[in-house]
Amino acid sequence: MDLYARLGVKRGATDAEIKKAYRSLAKQLHPDRNQDNPKAAERFAQVTAAYDLLSDADKRARYDRGELDEEGNPKMPFGGGYGGGGGRPGSGASGFEGFSQGGAAGGPDLSDLFEGLFGGAGGRRAQGSPFGGGAAGGGRSRAPSKGADVAYRLTVPFTDAATLAPQRVTLADGATIELKLPKGLEDGAKIRLAGRGEAGPGGKGDAIVTVAIDPHRFFTRDGQNVRLDLPLSLKEAVLGAKVKVPTPDGAVMLSVPKGTSSGKVLRIKGRGFSAKDGSRGDLLVTLMVEVPSGDAALERFVEGWDAGGNPRAGLGV
Repeated sequence: MDLYARLGVKRGATDAEIKKAYRSLAKQLHPDRNQDNPKAAERFAQVTAAYDLLSDADKRARYDRGELDEEGNPKMPFGGGYGGGGGRPGSGASGFEGFSQGGAAGGPDLSDLFEGLFGGAGGRRAQGSPFGGGAAGGGRSRAPSKGADVAYRLTVPFTDAATLAPQRVTLADGATIELKLPKGLEDGAKIRLAGRGEAGPGGKGDAIVTVAIDPHRFFTRDGQNVRLDLPLSLKEAVLGAKVKVPTPDGAVMLSVPKGTSSGKVLRIKGRGFSAKDGSRGDLLVTLMVEVPSGDAALERFVEGWDAGGNPRAGLGV
């Protein structure tokens, strides 16, 4: 068959068009994908031989002038060929045995065509195929495939996520392991456990654990910081006090200054979430003054008390 017809392109096609056509056919016909189809392997050898010749500018010009046949042999007046055999020196019956990862002597380097298509230069060659050993390039057999990965979803308590507390996880095979949470943990993060998936000829696959951080009833996350609204009594706000404050690591004592108003934010360092570098954010405590309702004594006091000016003066009202 005409070499251009083998690749499905017209005579006069550009080098890019020839390369694109070959790349598409090679992907479809590669022996790794057609181990039970010998015709595909034969066709693969044919299109590779066609590309081998047409990608060489000098050989292509000689072929177009009718000086070379489809095997790359000079057309002799009486059909002599090389040594009367009709094949190129060094070529086998398929015209492909000399192809290798690095390119056979005198031929183009085709390794770039297979980068990313079959897992590496020249592709992974199937065992037992006519392309298994390669020639000059030392091709390798395809490695046995590993078992399938197994997906898990792990819900982590908010405070455990902030403090990176280890988690107990039971896998599908019944084994229970202690999972260490990584620094910089985010909701939706994936943790890979090597060799904890399904078994396969090439070994076990992995376990992929997706982390979901459980919301907290009074803590909220703000980047690496944690926020907390802390209620105060009117007396604590007016006179100041030392109050107990919950944090992801446990309760601590916090000093509230005299004359505190609602909305004031106090910072407790190092009680937030961990960053990737191991540093921790802070706990930001917003003080919320609670005024009791129905307190007659307080109402009588306030009625006779001069509040001391307009607190909204800064707003222009």
